[in-house]
Amino acid sequence: MRELQEQFLSDPVRVREETGRIWSALENKAAFKNAGAVLLYMSIPGEVETADFIDKWHLKKRIVIPLVSGESLILKEYSPAHLKEGYKGILEPTDEAVTVPAEELDLAIVPGVAFTAKGERLGRGGGFYDRLIPQLRCPVIGVCYPFRIVDGLPTEPWDALLTGVIF
Repeated sequence: MRELQEQFLSDPVRVREETGRIWSALENKAAFKNAGAVLLYMSIPGEVETADFIDKWHLKKRIVIPLVSGESLILKEYSPAHLKEGYKGILEPTDEAVTVPAEELDLAIVPGVAFTAKGERLGRGGGFYDRLIPQLRCPVIGVCYPFRIVDGLPTEPWDALLTGVIF
């Protein structure tokens, strides 16, 4: 995955094109069109870039971003004024940002290291999303660049299956 990621990231034009294509595919899904509150993430290199997408939608939908707290994720309403560098240097909401109960989400968009087309997801090993996803009552869609799609993944009983994957 690291080699594939390095190759992919070495072509900024392709990264931009794939990012736009993936977000456009999401925007065309009924689950997104009908959602009022959408969980997104602050991307790191190799994940589908979220900054422009969040900027585009945060005034039209209630965008929710996770805040790492111990071994859990606290869901916070996105506000450009309430961001700080947090867990592993990733931007995350400040404590002052409005907390959003998981049951208020209409759609969750999650990143990962690898996915299968049938909705299996491999994260980065912290288990944050594996603990969050069972609490959600909404569709959960993984987004990734095509190189992250694999035929199979080792799964454990606690690994949550996603509603779908856009790649």
